[in-house]
Amino acid sequence: MTTIDTATLRDWQKRHPDITLVDTLPAAAFAKGHLPGAINIVSDDVLDEAPRRLPDKQATIVVYCASENCKRAGRAAERLARLGYTEVYHYVGGKKAWLAEGLTLEH
Repeated sequence: MTTIDTATLRDWQKRHPDITLVDTLPAAAFAKGHLPGAINIVSDDVLDEAPRRLPDKQATIVVYCASENCKRAGRAAERLARLGYTEVYHYVGGKKAWLAEGLTLEH
């Protein structure tokens, strides 16, 4: 699994606005705030929901969760790879790193 940091994610967002951001936290945490443009697929639901919600297996997908200590995004990335997704990246810092850079969340 390939990991990325905040600077890489911001650069990709500027150059490739079609990146799909996936917040892997529970719906309540997603509702409290998520990275702009992100969709919510809880890590435990990836195997069931990804084929319907992420139909392009070659699309660039960036998964994240709360922080570098959160394991949900890593599990989701592994599950997406098992389903055949080829461009999956784990934004390790998650919401905590995003906010530490002075960036805002959507609500």
